[in-house]
Amino acid sequence: MLAIAICGSPRKDGNTEHLLRHCLERLASRGATVELLPLRDKRIEPCRGCSTCARRKDGSCGIEGDDFPPLLARMRAADAIVVGSPVYFGSATPQLMALLDRAGYVSRQNGGFFSRKLGGPIVVARRAGHNFTFAQLLFWFMINDMVVPGSSYWNVAHAREPGEVAKDEEGLATVERFADNLAWLGGRLGTP
Repeated sequence: MLAIAICGSPRKDGNTEHLLRHCLERLASRGATVELLPLRDKRIEPCRGCSTCARRKDGSCGIEGDDFPPLLARMRAADAIVVGSPVYFGSATPQLMALLDRAGYVSRQNGGFFSRKLGGPIVVARRAGHNFTFAQLLFWFMINDMVVPGSSYWNVAHAREPGEVAKDEEGLATVERFADNLAWLGGRLGTP
């Protein structure tokens, strides 16, 4: 199983990235091939609603000149997609949402190529906003007909200062269980 984690945080080695790496390490220990895709150095234009992807029918987007095409290619190749974001004023980062909006639109206009892929969101916040952001990201998985396993709690953690997420034992345990469930479900479904 190829599992990718997309990090929507603009911070290198921040708490979101740390938590996603924790998830990927757990998946790798269960036999998955893993890859982290940070968005911090990527330029992703927001969807323009131009419908070029619907007219082309080749799985490409009409916006050219940014970093979207290779990211979409990695998403299409993956069996499992995990997305992570810090909470910014009660929602996911604009970089992550630009990627997800475009990828989802292209998929839905081209046969729904995300359908039945596995995945789910992971969210980090200093104090609050987890549930709104978690739901926002979860909606993307649901509308794309993807399979999201549960965990022992929502995949959220508390942190502010760099590395602080490593102290959130419940958050780490929740992400571990989520990763275990992704690996288990991939095995049950026969995901290579």
